[in-house]
Amino acid sequence: MNAPETPDWVRDAVFVQIFPDRFAKSGSVPKPSGIKPWGDPPTNHGYQGGDLIGVLEHLDYLTDLGVNAIYFTPIFQSASNHRYHTHDYEKVDPMLGGTEALGRLLKETKKRGMRVVLDGVFNHASRGFLPFNDILENGKDSAYLDWFTIHGFPVHAYDGQKPNYAAWWGIPALPKFNVKCPEAREFLLDIGRRWIEFGIDGWRLDVANEIDDDDFWREFRRRVREADPQAYIVGEVWDDAQRWLKGDMWDAVMNYQFTRACIGYFIGDSIDEPLLKKTSLFPAGAAGAPAFAARIEQLLARYRPEINAVMLNLLSSHDMARFLTMARGDRSAVRLATLFQMSYLGAPSIYYGDEIGLPGAHDPDNRRAFPWHAPETWDYDLLNDFKRYIALRHERASLRRGEYRPLLAKQGVHVHARVLGEDVVIVALNADRSRRRVDVPVAGLLSEGAVLRQAWAPNAVKVDSGKIASVDLPPREGRVFLSEIRR
Repeated sequence: MNAPETPDWVRDAVFVQIFPDRFAKSGSVPKPSGIKPWGDPPTNHGYQGGDLIGVLEHLDYLTDLGVNAIYFTPIFQSASNHRYHTHDYEKVDPMLGGTEALGRLLKETKKRGMRVVLDGVFNHASRGFLPFNDILENGKDSAYLDWFTIHGFPVHAYDGQKPNYAAWWGIPALPKFNVKCPEAREFLLDIGRRWIEFGIDGWRLDVANEIDDDDFWREFRRRVREADPQAYIVGEVWDDAQRWLKGDMWDAVMNYQFTRACIGYFIGDSIDEPLLKKTSLFPAGAAGAPAFAARIEQLLARYRPEINAVMLNLLSSHDMARFLTMARGDRSAVRLATLFQMSYLGAPSIYYGDEIGLPGAHDPDNRRAFPWHAPETWDYDLLNDFKRYIALRHERASLRRGEYRPLLAKQGVHVHARVLGEDVVIVALNADRSRRRVDVPVAGLLSEGAVLRQAWAPNAVKVDSGKIASVDLPPREGRVFLSEIRR
């Protein structure tokens, strides 16, 4: 098989994942009177009024953070705060500012060299989606019966009833599309192409593995890539995704197995297990550097290099407790994991608010409003660390496009290098609660006598006898060493 063609720009991307109702609210977007106060404890059904113009008004913050790509959870018209219950795939929700707001946002992000990826909910719609609503109104006489799989009449579509039609996880509010229906299939494929033509840069595909139809995804890719050869297609699959990542369907997945490895190593035995059990990532597996190194090597061996280069690597998301809360508030776990994330293959993805220490248990608590109203709650030290880790990734091409080489995994210490020609970056991480001193083998990687400077410090180290001797690693800290690059 030919090497998969994946979008080149993703290799240089650092994403922020934004839950639109909770990131930022603009006073210029009209809202209904029932909006909850900004910053109230989140609930399953309440809106807090975030919108796309609010994002537009805070692009300077995102640029300063260093992100250059945004992944939005759903933005199309819906009667839910998370908008996974789509009513109209052809309109941006008026509470978010409507389609005009998306156009304004795309115009400004393109000026800044930023990319925008939208969430495509193509497995299921909602009771308010016109074709399904037509079935509710007209029963057997509906013009759209084939769009869904209906088992009986009258249709049982409300809470407390067991739906007599195919529905996602048996939830009445989420009728599942019948993608074998030519009209429904064509509608979804057209939506995929239409918004790419509007100006977005790709799709994140919600529960994409549940559309068990490879030909559908092959045609989806063809149409999307016809509209934009560099469009990014990333599926939501929490486990092995080899089936869809051969170059003819998707480019990548949300890399939850990367998340799982990071939980096991950087949080380890201090994990909040009840929170982890609410995800399919439980158990995280054995703690320790050797186990972590083995998991990462397994992940890299699973997919082609072109796929690994564009994987969406995350630590938190809207579907799980935030990494900080999973770690019971241990900031060192977030720092270490983020440093690894920013020095690893693929595209890092930051869940909005993680960079300032925003806590959050399982949803809906992980969907709190960004505290623009309470800057005194921000962890500015953590924010500054995020900024410098991201800045280093942008500065050194090896961290974005270089080869990944594991160098050492013992005594709680993991060391790896990223290599692109003479650009070598070595990252040493100590997840232990004790200070460690290690010799890092670099024979064949760096020449004898080579000097590397330590990032964010005046120190330097020298290669002697094929190793960097006695690298001192304080407990729960990392060190980064940079080769000199001839200009």
